[in-house]
Amino acid sequence: MSISYSSLGSIPTCYATVSIGTPDTPLDQKLKAIADAGFRGIELGFPDLLSFASKRRNAQVKPQDFDTLCDVGREVKQLVEESGLKIVMLQPFSNFEGWEKGSEGREDAFRRAKGWIRIMQAVGTDMLQVGSTDSPHALGSFDYLASDLRELADLLAPHNFRLAYENWCWATHAPDWKDVWEIVRRVDRPNVGLCLDTYQTAGGEWADPTTDSGLIEREGGREALEGQFKTSLEALSRTIPKEKIYILQISDAYKPRTPLNSEADESGLRPRGKWSSCLRPVPFDGGYLPVVDVTQAVLKTGFRSWFSMEVFDGGPDGTDQDWKDLKGYAKKAMASHHRLLQEAADP
Repeated sequence: MSISYSSLGSIPTCYATVSIGTPDTPLDQKLKAIADAGFRGIELGFPDLLSFASKRRNAQVKPQDFDTLCDVGREVKQLVEESGLKIVMLQPFSNFEGWEKGSEGREDAFRRAKGWIRIMQAVGTDMLQVGSTDSPHALGSFDYLASDLRELADLLAPHNFRLAYENWCWATHAPDWKDVWEIVRRVDRPNVGLCLDTYQTAGGEWADPTTDSGLIEREGGREALEGQFKTSLEALSRTIPKEKIYILQISDAYKPRTPLNSEADESGLRPRGKWSSCLRPVPFDGGYLPVVDVTQAVLKTGFRSWFSMEVFDGGPDGTDQDWKDLKGYAKKAMASHHRLLQEAADP
């Protein structure tokens, strides 16, 4: 499918609240910077909701204090509407699927799910992002993972809510787009689709933060890597129906100055998860991933819905930044969005 630049003008733009400032940055300041830069929507990050609730209550609000989070969520809804934005998605709902039946982990997962659905009602969004589980305790059968997600989809359906399933490239069982697409196919529910991500795809199938080159090193070298990645992206364009892609998240990645340890850290976080947390700038700002190639592959499906900036930019050394200029950063992100569309379009 061709990608005409004129067909890209209607793509709505979104920005994740966790991707600007810190959880301590006042939410109204984040929203103003995002709106002033021209974005139309936000992904509401749960850490920002928790922080906003704690400030409103002058006490630390716990992640499962759903009564308080819903009360404050209604305030957030009004604040977002007053900013001229909409809440496109609540994120990130993690480590939901794959727990053994009868386990405490499974009970907690469904308790959290029901609480988050209440929050979705309060803040006025219809989409829940679910990241593919990175729990070492998750069972690995795709049918089993799909059965859990099917139950979640059926909890969401009476509210006309959707589930956007994202491959996290450090996930235990579903790190690639092919994995999450296969699971979504097995879920077989009309309100379940994909949250694709330029970082998760390129960072999982093309790049490797633990090597000197920053690339996956395999037999055949760079040529073989590029060939396999191209084949994967062609399969994505050919395989996934456009209506099953709910949102495309956009970010690049810095090549680590020193390769990351190939082993999980003391918390159990795998290297690509650590890489994701602080070394993800906007495209064209020091990163090295083939973001344009991934974007083109998604656009070739016919997808023309939400493009969302979800970055975690701690600078090239990952030590974070002072966030003195929220508006400037948001405007840089919007300029990156426009350049991405120009470079992804056919010449």
